[in-house]
Amino acid sequence: MKRRLALVGLTSFVLGAASVYAAKVVFDPKAYYAGKSPAEASAALLARAEVLAGQGSWERIGVGRVYYLSGNKQKGQALFDGVLGGKVAKSDLYRIAEVYAVAGEWEKAKPMFDRAIAMDAQDHRGLIRAGCWYNLNGDRAHAEELFDKGFTQESAEVWHFALAAGSYSGVKPF
Repeated sequence: MKRRLALVGLTSFVLGAASVYAAKVVFDPKAYYAGKSPAEASAALLARAEVLAGQGSWERIGVGRVYYLSGNKQKGQALFDGVLGGKVAKSDLYRIAEVYAVAGEWEKAKPMFDRAIAMDAQDHRGLIRAGCWYNLNGDRAHAEELFDKGFTQESAEVWHFALAAGSYSGVKPF
């Protein structure tokens, strides 16, 4: 019985390794974009990215971001909803909020930022970034409250100063 089990395990391993090797040899990423129109290349690359994203929340948000900001809001929103339907991390909320903010949809972004802040009011990076978006959307008083809290947590972070400064000049966080 042990020999048979060992033989099955070895066979499975060999077949698995061979299939991985074959996939690497046959796979040609250029097939997704070479000779295609920009729209066709984008669609093919996004379809592959969606498969590769699997169940990773950041990955699905990243793919959804491209769909959403390139005009396929329905597909992007479906990916966001999939993330939001499970256990949601504050970083997921911040990432989705920033997509909405970049898209000029402050009314969708604002509650996501607020929800993320409520999950962890000590996250200085999130506080500063959310403050930037509040400032860019005309709520300077709340932005400065968030800046105060963020700088209280970390007052020597160059990116906090650069991002906050940009928000007063109309520069979106990156």
